[in-house]
Formats: sequence, structure tokens, C-alpha cells
Amino acid sequence: MKKFISILAVSSGLVLFSACSTNPSDQAAVTYKGGTISEQELVDHLKKIKGAETAVQDLIIFQIFEENYGDKITAEDVDKEYNASKEALGDSFDSQLKLAGYTTESYKEEIKRGLAYKAGLRANVELTDEDLKTAWENFHPEVEAQLIKVSSEDEAKEIKKSLDEGGDFAKIAKEKSTDEATKEKGGEITFDSQSTSVPTEVKQAAFKLKNEEVSDVITATNSSTNATEYYLVKMVKQQEKGNDMSKYKDELEKIATETKIADPTFQQEAVRNELKKANVKIKDEDFKNVLSALMTEPSTSESSTDASTEASTSTSTDSSN
Repeated sequence: MKKFISILAVSSGLVLFSACSTNPSDQAAVTYKGGTISEQELVDHLKKIKGAETAVQDLIIFQIFEENYGDKITAEDVDKEYNASKEALGDSFDSQLKLAGYTTESYKEEIKRGLAYKAGLRANVELTDEDLKTAWENFHPEVEAQLIKVSSEDEAKEIKKSLDEGGDFAKIAKEKSTDEATKEKGGEITFDSQSTSVPTEVKQAAFKLKNEEVSDVITATNSSTNATEYYLVKMVKQQEKGNDMSKYKDELEKIATETKIADPTFQQEAVRNELKKANVKIKDEDFKNVLSALMTEPSTSESSTDASTEASTSTSTDSSN
């Protein structure tokens, strides 16, 4: 929800700024008993606010990405993200949305802008064989399993004891699990190494299990609430990836792409490319240099220094091992 509020703060300021800054004048933007605040005064004030340059930078970037890639985002894409947020926040979703100042429609517009930005990043990705090999190293194909999630470690240990004594996993999942998405199905779930429906800690433990084997109690952190949760997993159908990368080409390309677009260095390169293609010209003197850092490409010497540092670090690490 902090993300909601920060997005709102930026968005609100940008909308207000862009609305007033086209031709700011002495016309009243705000009136109150005994006085007024003109459009020019409002714009001058907004320009002085800490973070104003970053806000303008974001406005330019997101508008360009939405203009170029917004048509690739469907209503179904937006609804999927919206529903995921709603499910993650549960009963508090509506109140949190209201607290952040969003309506359903305005929040969906924000989601679309974010998805258009990601679409633009993906459009700039060029994968290498090395990227695919790296993705392969951490890849695990889809498995079929059952899980039980509870909020108490003591309860998880009691359930583990019952399972070790022959208890029915599906029955206990229906009775005890707090995972709403799986409990009615006896905890049944499928996931691979890239799935976000299951915590990383749970996936790592599950991939080590043999068919019909039940894990020990797994401690995990809920990424939405930061609450500690406890899991038990039963492997139903394990699947080894083998040695044939080509069998999973589509999955590996997706993994490598998502890894690439999460890299800040790549993001800056992609943004630079899009800004150059858009031929951005800033006419406001106060913000004329707002994109300078983004438009400046790393020098060859900087790249060489970075590479030398990485090599040195790698050598030191190898030696210590």
C-alpha cells in the first residue's frame, strides 16, 4: 500500500503541474476567503518541491512508453493485475484504495501505464545464448504438489506429526489450511521455478522432494503483508529438467527476459533508447536538464573499470573458496 500512496503522490503532482504549466498565468488556481493563489504561483511552488525533477522525469518517460506501447495492453491484462492486487490485500483492498485516493478506474489507468512501461522494456530486450544458459541454471519445470499453509509454527508442527502418523493430506488441507486458493482442492497446486503463487522458500524445498514425500515445516514470509507463514508440501508429481535446454526454450526465453528487464542498468539503456527515438525537447528552462543523466551513455573507460572490478571481485571470491 505504500506503493499505492507513492504512486498517487507522484501522479497527483504531475497531473496538477502539467495542467497548469502549459500557459501559467495570474489567473486564480485556488481561491480562499481573503485571497487567491495564481496558476503561476502554484507552478513556481511545485517546481521547488523536493523530488519535482524526478516527478517530471517520470511523467515524460511513462507518457512516452504509454504512447508507444499502450496499445499492446488489453483490458484483460489490466484486470488481471487489478485482481491480483485485490486478492493480495484481501478485505482491506477497498479501504486502502480509498486511503490512497484512487478510484477503481484511476487505479486501473495507473496499472496500464505500468504495464506499458514493462512492454517497452521487453521490446528492447535482445537475448544471448549466455542469457539462456543462466536462466537454465536456476530453472525447474512445473511440478504437481499439495500444500498446507498456517500462521502458527506450533500448528504446523502438529500437522506434520499427524501426516507422519498417516493423516490424509487433502483432508487436513481442507480443514486447516489458510490458503484460500488451494484449500478446497485439498491443497492441490502446480508451479515451476518462476511461479509467483508460491513463496521462494516453499519452491526451493518442494523441488528437493521425491514423489509422495512430505516436507518438514517450511518458514516463509508473505511478500504482501510481511507476515511469517508456515507451509507443508507434499510432492505429487516431480519433474526433472534433464539436459535438453531446447525442450524448454519458450520458458527459458521468458525467464531471461524477465531477468533482463528487472536489471536497473538495462532499464536505463531501454529508457535512453526510447527517449532518443521520441526526440524529446524540453522547453522549460527549469527542467531543461532533467533527462541529462538518462541520456548520457556510459563511457568506455567506465565500462572497462566496471568490468575490471567485477573480474577482480570474482578472482578474490574464487581464491577465498
